[in-house]
Amino acid sequence: MSKIFSRIAGFFSNRTQAGLDKAGNRYFTRIEEIDGIMKEKRWVVFKGESDPTSVPVEWICWLNGQRKKAPTPEEMAELEARREQVKQNVARLKEEEQRKLKEGIVTGKVGGPDLQSFIRQFPSTSEEDEPLEKEKSGKFEETREHRVQDEDEEILKSSEPTGSGATFKPGTWQPPT
Repeated sequence: MSKIFSRIAGFFSNRTQAGLDKAGNRYFTRIEEIDGIMKEKRWVVFKGESDPTSVPVEWICWLNGQRKKAPTPEEMAELEARREQVKQNVARLKEEEQRKLKEGIVTGKVGGPDLQSFIRQFPSTSEEDEPLEKEKSGKFEETREHRVQDEDEEILKSSEPTGSGATFKPGTWQPPT
C-alpha cells in the first residue's frame, strides 16, 4: 500500500512542466525508475475536454519521444506563421486557377485523353484511302495502305514471340542477338 501511495505522491511532486501550447494544453515530464532503469515519462493535461486533435504536431513528436527537447514558444510561433503563409498561398493559387478557367486560359494541365491518337491505333472501318495524318510541312499524306504496311513491318521487326496457343512450345523462343 505504501508503494502505491509513494508513486501517487511522486507523480504530483516530481513532475516538471515542459511547456504550454496555444490551445492551453499543458505538457509535463517526469523521470522515474522502472526496473532499475531511469526513464522519462511525458504526458499532456488538456484544457477543458480531452481532445487529442488539439495537440500540435511538434508536441505530438515530443510526447512520442521523436524529439528530445520540447518545442519552444518562439519555434511554435514561427511554425504557425509558416503554416498561415502556406494556407494563404494555397488560397491564392486556387483563386488564380479559377480565374484562368473563367477566362479560358489553358494552364498546361492535361484535360483528358487525346482521342485522335487513340483512334489512330485502330484500322479504319471504311475501305477508301482517306488521309489520316499530315506532317507539319503539309507535303506528305499517310494513307491507310501505308499505315498497314508500316504496322506489318513493325510486327516483323518486333522481338516478341508471335503465334497461337496451339503452336506454343515453352523454352523455344530466344531473344534476337
